[in-house]
Amino acid sequence: MRGPGSAFEVLVEAEESSASGVGLLPEAIEVYGGDWVLPHPDLGLYRFSMFVMSHDGRVSFAVPGREGGGDVSDFNPHDQWLMGLLRARADVVVVGANTLRLESEHVWTPDFIYPADTDLFVQIRRSESRQDTPLHVMLTRSGDVPDHAAIFDRHDLRIIIATTREGAGLARSRVPSHVQVLAVGSDDLDLDEFHRILREEHQVHTVLSEGGPRVYAELVRAGHVDEEFLTISPVVIGSSDSSPRPGLIEGWALEPGNPTRSTLVSLRRAGDHLFLRTRWNRG
Repeated sequence: MRGPGSAFEVLVEAEESSASGVGLLPEAIEVYGGDWVLPHPDLGLYRFSMFVMSHDGRVSFAVPGREGGGDVSDFNPHDQWLMGLLRARADVVVVGANTLRLESEHVWTPDFIYPADTDLFVQIRRSESRQDTPLHVMLTRSGDVPDHAAIFDRHDLRIIIATTREGAGLARSRVPSHVQVLAVGSDDLDLDEFHRILREEHQVHTVLSEGGPRVYAELVRAGHVDEEFLTISPVVIGSSDSSPRPGLIEGWALEPGNPTRSTLVSLRRAGDHLFLRTRWNRG
């Protein structure tokens, strides 16, 4: 079997019709334990996210050099394989500039996170007529992006820095000439315009968000995330006044009784890790 050594155990699965869009290749279904059907491109953008969260609801240890999701998942192979699968089906991967800064050696491609199944991920992208690698998009209001990030050394990657008109000048001074700087909004990012450009000018259908928690909060708040893949890890992180650790959504405090909810689509298990797929419902 391909994948992380064993198939996911399916605990809950809502019925999906393959007639509505594109399903997984049989080799991926064998590992995932079922299908994941993408909506038809004529229905517009399909925007999904993936995060790993600790048992106590944190998404990062926030310790220098150990800020990434690997420590949160305990470097779980099922979590890494699933992230590879999601990237394999994404036309675009979106992260915030702070994530790029904290994980400057990272490359947001399927083979980077799970190299053992590179051939499967290549087959998936080809079968779905996607380009060889996802478009990398970094969101930043200020244009303050690190100039030493590994992705900037990869001329095979298509990269966009999406920023404000005020931040565009700083961004251009930080990145190589092959990186596109896109100004959307004056003082703040116009996420509606950003997604319109992705759809109309870059022929994008699937958009994967990988954070961080403040960028994710803005995307959810603006209604630009349709589904969420969330790994619940048995790892405990904790938080204190002197060492605060972020949760899944930061920078947006909702009021009691707000209509923002998620609907469970599927629940999988691998050992002590749970893998949720939910659909956002904003009332």
